[in-house]
Amino acid sequence: MRLTIVLALLLSLPLLADSPSNQWRRFFSPQRLDALEARFGAEGRKRAEALAAFIETEQGVERPIDERLQRVNDHFNRMTFVDDQTHWGQPDYWATPLEFVGSGGGDCEDFAIAKYFTLRVLGVEAEQMRLTYAKAVTLNQAHMVLTFLPEPGAMPLVLDNLDPAIRPGNERPDLVPVYSFNGEGLWRARAFDQGVRLKSGESGVDLWQDLVERITIEGEEEGA
Repeated sequence: MRLTIVLALLLSLPLLADSPSNQWRRFFSPQRLDALEARFGAEGRKRAEALAAFIETEQGVERPIDERLQRVNDHFNRMTFVDDQTHWGQPDYWATPLEFVGSGGGDCEDFAIAKYFTLRVLGVEAEQMRLTYAKAVTLNQAHMVLTFLPEPGAMPLVLDNLDPAIRPGNERPDLVPVYSFNGEGLWRARAFDQGVRLKSGESGVDLWQDLVERITIEGEEEGA
């Protein structure tokens, strides 16, 4: 995985046009599921339907935030890790959550992105989450995780596909954070604290914009 630094323009995210909690069902319409099945087979459709059922169930239950995070983390960590070149035939590809579950796997970016969008649908605020690039010391390679800020200035909790336990960043010496981003901006990480905010022009946006465009297509109404 290349260490590509991307500014997340989450305010343009199609899920946020109204409210994530009110918009997600259109991604699982029969027409969308038919298209997913044509691309990834019957098992891909079943995995997507399982995600829809999971979200529906979670929306109907009040849970402490730590339990909510763990359930979402566990749901996606059942997927298989596959590098982009093997899985998609290209060195760096950010799958939409439906592509991720439909294909049955993906790399660390796909795990983190799927967790982010699902937690947004379940009511977690964008400002509490960041997609964080780090160096995985043991693997000696770039890695992406989702981090959650319980409150401003707090030590972030790390949702990771390498380690199923959600722990504070200062308990993850195997990860050296480099950059993080969300709808508020892009930061150069300083340990796992708030870091130094960068200007919006200091990063590329190609991978993120491509992802948003593909999510938009997935969620468009028939005939739109």
